[in-house]
Amino acid sequence: MPVHRHARRALVIAAAAAALLPLTACGSDQPGEKKPQAKAAKGFPYTVENCGVKTTFTKAPERALPMNQHATEVLLELGLAKSITGSAYLDDKVLPKYEKEYAAIPVVAKEYPSKEKLLAANPDFVYGGYASAFDPKQGRSREDLKKSGIESRLNIEYCTEGSSAIDDIYREVSETGRTFGVGERADKWVADAKKIIGDTEKQLKSVQPVSVFAYDSGDKTASTTGGKGIANEMITRAGGKNVMADIPKSFTDASWEQVVTRKPDVIMIIDYGSTTVEQKKKRLLDDPALKDVPAIKNKKFAVMPLSELVVGVRAPAAIERLALQLHPELKK
Repeated sequence: MPVHRHARRALVIAAAAAALLPLTACGSDQPGEKKPQAKAAKGFPYTVENCGVKTTFTKAPERALPMNQHATEVLLELGLAKSITGSAYLDDKVLPKYEKEYAAIPVVAKEYPSKEKLLAANPDFVYGGYASAFDPKQGRSREDLKKSGIESRLNIEYCTEGSSAIDDIYREVSETGRTFGVGERADKWVADAKKIIGDTEKQLKSVQPVSVFAYDSGDKTASTTGGKGIANEMITRAGGKNVMADIPKSFTDASWEQVVTRKPDVIMIIDYGSTTVEQKKKRLLDDPALKDVPAIKNKKFAVMPLSELVVGVRAPAAIERLALQLHPELKK
């Protein structure tokens, strides 16, 4: 091949390389050059203080592990099924509206998972419905989880004082929604919940409150609900008057003598665990010491699942159902 043809080819290659140099320079990091910042997702960063733990979220959690059923239901109600990596402690029947989504969520543990099982699920966020979800003796404290790179939230029922339990529900849903970047969905849910509770309140304007004793369990003493917490507020908002409201606790023990003396018109049985509603009714009806209690004489009972007496998304509709049990005349 003639020498001049070699020279021409070399010039062409050199020219092509030179043309590419500016493009390469534009795409490379130059000394002192600032990289453009990635645009933050809508609603982030979001800072929230939850039960004494302050957290700033720069993005929504992607692998949430709700540790109790009502925590799982908050996430499902907000349309976050795809953000759930597993669930634990299913302690009541799954509502039909959640059946499909629940079936697709792995159950990490029948009750609470060990720390090893929890970490094996690889969550980036753990959501506890009860304080027991973060038991430090089991290595599941929020501080321990943080050390493992896992953020957390505890239902505010266990860290608020003096507020309305229903307001706590609104706040719980709102803050959780914003943590996951779905604040608008949370706002809509809160608006709908307020309407349901408001409509129930309107229905009850013309009725007199009935006295209610909440029976959880117990033989020698009666495990019941005191004047604090959501169960007491739900009784009040459903047109009832808790006969143990003077006891400043959410759940407490009362003597059977107190039940007899306070003469409740209705006994609200809290349904959960291995003892059935019918077994609880029989225990009450067969107790000779209670025979003169109006609720026993007239066999007036209401039934509420435990999962509805917590700060969760079931509460608004549950208040309406309880009102219809306490005041059957409203059905007419």
